[in-house]
Amino acid sequence: MSTISAPGTDAPSAELPAYPMPRAAACPFDPPPTLRTLQGQTPIGRARLWNGSTPWVVTRYEDVRALLADPRISADSTHPHYPHQSAGAAERRKQSRTFLAMDDPEHARLRRMVTATFSIKRVEALRPAIQKIVDDLIDKLLAGPKPVDLVQALALPVPSLVICELLGVPYADHDFFQSNSKTLIRSTTTREQAREATQRLVDYLERLIGDRLAHPAGDLLSTLAERVDAGELSLREAANMGMLLLVAGHETTANMIALGTLALLQHPYQLAQLRESDDPKVIASAVEELLRYLTIVHSGRRRVALEDIAIDGVTIRAGEGVILANDIANRDPAAFPGPDRLDLDRNPRHHLAFGFGVHQCLGQPLARVELQVVYGTLYRRIPTLTLTVDLDEIPFKHDGLVYGVYELPITW
Repeated sequence: MSTISAPGTDAPSAELPAYPMPRAAACPFDPPPTLRTLQGQTPIGRARLWNGSTPWVVTRYEDVRALLADPRISADSTHPHYPHQSAGAAERRKQSRTFLAMDDPEHARLRRMVTATFSIKRVEALRPAIQKIVDDLIDKLLAGPKPVDLVQALALPVPSLVICELLGVPYADHDFFQSNSKTLIRSTTTREQAREATQRLVDYLERLIGDRLAHPAGDLLSTLAERVDAGELSLREAANMGMLLLVAGHETTANMIALGTLALLQHPYQLAQLRESDDPKVIASAVEELLRYLTIVHSGRRRVALEDIAIDGVTIRAGEGVILANDIANRDPAAFPGPDRLDLDRNPRHHLAFGFGVHQCLGQPLARVELQVVYGTLYRRIPTLTLTVDLDEIPFKHDGLVYGVYELPITW
């Protein structure tokens, strides 16, 4: 085991907690207990990553929010001390760098190219189409055999169909892009596996964007093709952006649909409260609480300090890696009273599930509408929805950069 000394401390890295930390088996919806201990005792402390590096881990809501908005904190993944989630994640960012891992002004220039598609007004206009997708899938689910895996029957198809329609990606190719996406967001993926999966997706999107150069279709890939034609993007840059939107556009919401359903099945009072309401405000508030409670991006927001930053009695030195642990920040009692309680009457819109500051999630309006439609429809249409196995038999994605379940067997 490594005994590298952590910069700024006397403790060897072997004595520091490894990050990410294991969850308690009996509490699969809660962040790791060690994070709760750190939040109470060492809210800005060091941890040891897979490669022996020892970045800072920030756990309190107020500190996480402040640093996410601080221009002295960089999202640039090319920085030598950027705290990558895994070897595979480091390789993916090397092969396909997007505005997600850039700083302004380049981040803002690239992000602006696709912002309009995800505006609240544009996304709200999609609500009837999303409702039809959800209703059609539930119709098919009810007409088919049971039990059924809700992940494959509903959670994965809903956001995949929507993002395919927005981008202009053929849904018939969903097995291809979903399998490669799964490779990219697994923490155990090797560098070679990440390189190959990235190249397959980039090649695929380059072909689609190349086709849009000749045959525009009014979709988001056509918009990117226009930028290529104008010389504002290279074909590779456009494909990288398309890959980010395709992967992020279905993986995150799919996991929230399944994990949120499982959490509600374990909280029958809250499930009944949601099922029996047709008030859009109640449903929207429930979505925010589930986003806060579950925080599926559970490997922290990764950053590097560009300058010395004094915060909460600690000085983070220029060049040091920082992990902003938004999962435990969303369980900070100073920001959310009774934070470990799923409370659909709570108004937690200030949660950090989508991040904060200039890098907050571009697709959050779309994710919110998709979740509102699913949570507002599924339990009302299938009021007797239930699990077919015990909770401890559910395969959770402990090895994923995005948390969720691999399968959710249900019946009614």
